Amino acid sequence: MGLRQRLGRRRGRGGFAPQEIAVKLSIPFVGEISGVWEPVNSEREAAWELYVELATRISVVELGEDQGLLREALTSLYTVFGTTREILRRYGPAVAPRVAPGRVTFGVLAVNVLNLSIRPLLSQWHPLLTAHEATRGDHVDPVSHERRWARAAELRAEIESVRQVLLSLAQALNEVAGVGDLITVRVPQQTGTAAQTS
Repeated sequence: MGLRQRLGRRRGRGGFAPQEIAVKLSIPFVGEISGVWEPVNSEREAAWELYVELATRISVVELGEDQGLLREALTSLYTVFGTTREILRRYGPAVAPRVAPGRVTFGVLAVNVLNLSIRPLLSQWHPLLTAHEATRGDHVDPVSHERRWARAAELRAEIESVRQVLLSLAQALNEVAGVGDLITVRVPQQTGTAAQTS
């Protein structure tokens, strides 16, 4: 994703937010959504809300080969739909105004990521995974059963593609909201001595 063409900054939630940014989201098998975003205050607020949702979900965390459940990852992605719809309804038309060609809005970005990235993944893989889950015997552990699925690696790869799109969206939302990075920044671990003196 190419982002960040700062042309002036105004005070945002946790710092200074740009008045304008260039956004480019690459969506596998579709192409890219790109344009200049000049967010208004309601878009900054909506950006913060969706950013928090994305930062706290399984859907933006890398799913290692032997980590987590595919079902949990799909469920997390599914809940992004409801959350995004609620944010769009709450803020209304102010987050999706008509804009000139080459411009984007919160609404354009959010809806296109849902419809072009998350929806195709869920519509293809939810029924396939459900059919596989239905073959599990009564005494078979769900984790083992899922990991033995012949298509598990393929689904993991597609989840990773969608995760990259969501990370790009989250970076744009973070920039517009003018807040610190909640996804990739880690708190340093305390040393044994410092932890004991607290």
